[in-house]
Amino acid sequence: MQFFRKFPFLPAIVFFIVTVILLTLPGSSFPKSQLFDIPYFDKWVHIGLFGLLCLLFSFPIIDLSISDSQKRNWFLGISVIGICYGISIEFIQKYWIPNRSFEMLDILADTTGSVLACIFSLLRLRVRKQA
Repeated sequence: MQFFRKFPFLPAIVFFIVTVILLTLPGSSFPKSQLFDIPYFDKWVHIGLFGLLCLLFSFPIIDLSISDSQKRNWFLGISVIGICYGISIEFIQKYWIPNRSFEMLDILADTTGSVLACIFSLLRLRVRKQA
């Protein structure tokens, strides 16, 4: 745990790299599985990826010695950056990744995950303040 105190954003950075790799794989790289036949399965994956990514960047902010107002601004900023990242990835998939396409529903799922992470972080800040 001492390692993560020294490098609190390392899990977020590693997970960001993982998401870049996963989201830029060619469509032909994905196995044919019945799991992918579940309706909207990939949208739930997008919500989870972007929610976790934004949470991992938000968690270290809670312990910073800054005002709650500044922490809230950071959470909102992280969420906005997550949304912009999701939109960017869709355009990258459309124009540069073989067998991948641009989907508005993916952007909506990425946005949902980012916003849910922001809401969770704000609620966590409120609970810590009351404790």
